[in-house]
Amino acid sequence: MKSECACPIDKAVVLFNKKWTIQLIRDMFFGKKQFKEFQEDKPDLSNKVLSQRLKELENNGLVEKKVLNTTPISSEYHLTEYGKKLNRVIYELAVFILDESDFVEYKDEEVKNQIKNNFKQALNI
Repeated sequence: MKSECACPIDKAVVLFNKKWTIQLIRDMFFGKKQFKEFQEDKPDLSNKVLSQRLKELENNGLVEKKVLNTTPISSEYHLTEYGKKLNRVIYELAVFILDESDFVEYKDEEVKNQIKNNFKQALNI
């Protein structure tokens, strides 16, 4: 019998380890809802991968898909209440990079504070 690790970090890594997953969650916090909106600043994100990631997020209860009664038919994606609980995780990831990073674009304290404020507002923190 194979035993499963009950470590919550291992479970989280399985849930979020695929490319684009965290960015899509972030984008939903920042107001993106429609399929094409998610691709606007991600030229390497293919339709196939985007569709897969959104379906995975939906299957894991983090995102809900709402089919709109429009012509042509379109869909919107929204974080569920469960998905919205990731707000602090997303914020802390951003703050970690802003405060601990050697990236030159984050050297200016005013820039750091503006980015933090933007995240706080979008993430409802």
